[in-house]
Amino acid sequence: MRSHYCGQLNESLLGQQVELCGWVHRRRDHGGVIFIDLRDREGLVQVVFDPTVRDDGSAGNAGATFQPVMAETFSSAERVRGEYVLQVKGTVRRRPAGTENANMPTGQVEIVAQALEILNRAEPPPFSVGDDVEVSEEVRLRYRYIDLRRPQMLQRLRMRAKVASNLRRFLDEQGFMDVETPILTKSTPEGARDYLVPSRTHPGEFFALPQSPQLFKQLLMMGGLDRYYQIVRCFRDEDLRADRQPEFTQLDIETSFMSEDQIMTLMENMLCKLFSEVLEVALPKAFPRMSYAEAMSRFGVDKPDLRIPLELVDLGDLMKNVDFKVFSGAANDPKGRVAALRIPNGGTLSRKEIDDYTQFVAIYGAKGLAYVKVNDRAAGREGLQSPILKFMPDEVIAAILERTGAQNNDLIFFGADKTNIVNEALGALRIKVGHDRGLVEHGWRPLWVVYFPMFEWDEKEKRWSALHHPFTAPTVNDIEKLEADPGAALSRAYDMVLNGTEAGGGSIRIHRPEMQSAVFRILGIGEEEARDKFGFLLEALTYGCPPHGGIAFGLDRLIMLMSGAQSIRDVMAFPKTQTAACPLTSAPSPVADKHLRELGIRLRTVAVPN
Repeated sequence: MRSHYCGQLNESLLGQQVELCGWVHRRRDHGGVIFIDLRDREGLVQVVFDPTVRDDGSAGNAGATFQPVMAETFSSAERVRGEYVLQVKGTVRRRPAGTENANMPTGQVEIVAQALEILNRAEPPPFSVGDDVEVSEEVRLRYRYIDLRRPQMLQRLRMRAKVASNLRRFLDEQGFMDVETPILTKSTPEGARDYLVPSRTHPGEFFALPQSPQLFKQLLMMGGLDRYYQIVRCFRDEDLRADRQPEFTQLDIETSFMSEDQIMTLMENMLCKLFSEVLEVALPKAFPRMSYAEAMSRFGVDKPDLRIPLELVDLGDLMKNVDFKVFSGAANDPKGRVAALRIPNGGTLSRKEIDDYTQFVAIYGAKGLAYVKVNDRAAGREGLQSPILKFMPDEVIAAILERTGAQNNDLIFFGADKTNIVNEALGALRIKVGHDRGLVEHGWRPLWVVYFPMFEWDEKEKRWSALHHPFTAPTVNDIEKLEADPGAALSRAYDMVLNGTEAGGGSIRIHRPEMQSAVFRILGIGEEEARDKFGFLLEALTYGCPPHGGIAFGLDRLIMLMSGAQSIRDVMAFPKTQTAACPLTSAPSPVADKHLRELGIRLRTVAVPN
């Protein structure tokens, strides 16, 4: 039906007959001459319907003969409207001098139409198909097939395909095998809630959709495949969050007989190649590495954005004896922290801006936001402005200024509370202030965060939980030492952070059954439950399991970063809303009673989560 894509026409085709198919992006009637911008996935081209055109003797078109538009064809062109689907036959010619469009790849040429067929009509769309369209996300997702026609959406999905192809090619060249793992699998007690699938052939029993292929890829290593990868769909029934999806895609990787250093180096090479070939950007050949403890101390988060040159500074030792109980109480609490965040030239912040930041940190549990403005550092106490200065002796004030590196016209924010609250509040404030004040550096700052705690204490459940997952290996092989002090244990885990976003995470796995059983015990998973939920894994570990490890990258998140999109929903063809619903298909939806009876299911009213 067509010989060329609209967006690929150029001056090399002058005088040639072409056949095009696409959508009407715009139609203009200029006194008997009709112009239609025809659009397909590759771009736009201008089509001219001019009943007077016969021969064009302009430069570059010598000898080209242009047949006049038939009356029937011109009449059809008068009837077309936006988003009509057309087939056009015509000749490529150079645009008349002065009418070129430098903003379009095809802006030097146009098509003189000889024939037109309206392949399909279209109702007026609910919004304009253009990148500058302002319409709610709910409407965009309800009419996603129209939203996908926008050049920006097409470009993002094209990048997604290019990224996936590039990653596959790299891993294929490195000897990895693309292996599919089951979608219908077994529910496990760790991690987020599973999506459950009732079994008709096994009444009262359920499959679960996989949150990841974790156990299956470990079993593949036990099967001797050595190097595995898969671009795989995963499912998590999580509480509603702004930028999470109930189904998402990850690049899943596992390999045997490689250390964490070797795996990280291989992944660095993969990402360097990806960014070089897709974005024409050079990433550093060796990514910096930072311990979890250092990341939390300096930035308050385990995924620091290194583009922002602001850091948290510990002040606990200076605050133990001050009269300000908010500070001294946190400084003397083993689970507390007192920290400062210096804002260069922050002295220009108004009281309203400071109050706004105080309200912002309250989201993270902070009860307030103390501050000191440094008007004249050389003047000591007299050169400072703050309601908390009266609680601190001169030597403490001097030590704070020295440790934070404060200069004239700087502002110092303080956080004092439980360590997790201070970290979350000041860590988030660091990001917000960095963006608000234009401190974010350009470019890409990849980082490996390593040596995570093996376990974290769940105060609500009064038990240990795995910081990553229960199959991550500890840095020590001494089971007695691990069980004696789980809180001190570090894991052989590693997270890839890119500009403050966790792009991927992985670890070396447990490959000895004794260690796996010990980790289950620490997590409060009894022997009977372990056999019920993970018996197949424990048994497989007894049959010669090789040392192995791997990593998984959130493909949606990685492409969001690379494309500059604001949400992972903008790089997925058919995403769900923040309420895990599909406005396009109205899913989830009720099913017929007959189907429920076949599955042995009877519905009852349940409370909807907030």
